[in-house]
Amino acid sequence: MSATTMQAFVLTRYGGPDAGQLREVPRPRPARGEVLVRVQAAGLNPVDYKTREGMLKVVQRYPLPVVMGNELSGVVEALGEGVTSFAPGDRVFARMPKGAMGALAEYAVVPEQFLAKMPASIDFNTAAGVPLAGLTALRALRDELHVGRGSRIFIPGGAGGVGTFAIQLAKWLGAEVTTTASPRGRALVKELGADIVIDYTKERFEEQLRNMDGAFDLLGGDTLLKSFGVVRRGGKVVSIAGMPEPETARKDLDRGLFLRALFWLASYRIRAVARKHGVSYRYLFMHPDGVELAELGDLIDAGTIRPFIDRVFPLRDVAQAFAYLEAGHAKGKVVVEIASRQA
Repeated sequence: MSATTMQAFVLTRYGGPDAGQLREVPRPRPARGEVLVRVQAAGLNPVDYKTREGMLKVVQRYPLPVVMGNELSGVVEALGEGVTSFAPGDRVFARMPKGAMGALAEYAVVPEQFLAKMPASIDFNTAAGVPLAGLTALRALRDELHVGRGSRIFIPGGAGGVGTFAIQLAKWLGAEVTTTASPRGRALVKELGADIVIDYTKERFEEQLRNMDGAFDLLGGDTLLKSFGVVRRGGKVVSIAGMPEPETARKDLDRGLFLRALFWLASYRIRAVARKHGVSYRYLFMHPDGVELAELGDLIDAGTIRPFIDRVFPLRDVAQAFAYLEAGHAKGKVVVEIASRQA
């Protein structure tokens, strides 16, 4: 491998597990306002395999081939013109731009405003699992559900990547948190601070809960539909696993009437169930933000929240990492370690 190339996991076509492959590709250069990062680790998320399968093409269609990966940790290698907030050698982490990706590679370019200095208290593998899940949970709970002291919040599937952040952030904001978990995940969610844990293998949460102030849905499907029935009238359900609605196109994606109309149709059944229960519904696409990421870093260094990593895979085993994530049994985040191939 020459000094002008790097190894990266590249999406060559939309499809199943064999649609991506490790390749030697040109090393990127930072443009004005961008930072070149020598990547140490990259986090994996459901959005990665949904992108690979083409499920999100209506929202973001990438020109193929494209380097995959939506979050990373690493070391600043070089600065583009005009960058003033970082210096070579800084330890950083970031959620990548939605229209670019690029984290599953030995080097990546990141806009300065999406980057933050890594928490000093954690290593690169742990930091790589923070940006996407952490920012998603923070924005859903604080900005959309307006969680505060005394709020009663339902977070189904709390042992997963986003859920582990959501429980801790909801407790930090002052909420009483109810979640669902398997017997295997119960100890973890209790450790995170969950007040009530419902064993979904034996119990039906819709038969036990009533008058919750809000719900943060991480699972979609029947879980989402049943969540409307446990939230009080006037409450709100925010989902990252259901169907986008018109507000998503306007607020999160800055798109026009066509996508709003498409989402209106696609989300009709969900919104009808929400209206029946007197509950509002919002699907959240988070966007990168270095300032909020730095805030999460401060909370980690203060010991207020703790990232949980389930498994770390080397870059050569990235296909196995995808398969493990897609199996749906991870407790916490799945991370790909990239630094081992670098000098």
